[in-house]
Amino acid sequence: VAGLGNYGLRGTRHSVGMAVLDRLARQLAVAEGWRADRQCCADVVLATARSLELLLLKPRRLMNLNGLSVASAAEIYNLRPEDIYLVHDDLDKALGKVAIKLGGSARGHNGVRSCISALHSNEMTRLRVGIGRP
Repeated sequence: VAGLGNYGLRGTRHSVGMAVLDRLARQLAVAEGWRADRQCCADVVLATARSLELLLLKPRRLMNLNGLSVASAAEIYNLRPEDIYLVHDDLDKALGKVAIKLGGSARGHNGVRSCISALHSNEMTRLRVGIGRP
């Protein structure tokens, strides 16, 4: 599960994917386990939910380059694109509204576009978190 955003710009609307992962890590009682993984240039933590092993990943890059971290992690942890969930902001959704999208285009989102390009696939599941238009 990759939380897309601009590393170092926590608290901004476009980094809501990372905030969702922080919350998920707290709920899964692994929030103290985040570590910097230099191989994939991301903060990572392993968790278990309902007998599923999860890798939570927050890229340590700007949004437009998030896909490089996601693709590196996919290679290191032997993940296929269809195993990957991207959590990202969506300007076209009202603040706080969420939707799940299975594959497809980036719909103008640069972080998703970066992931599609780096993974050579658009098969990732996306959790789109509404941030509304300014």
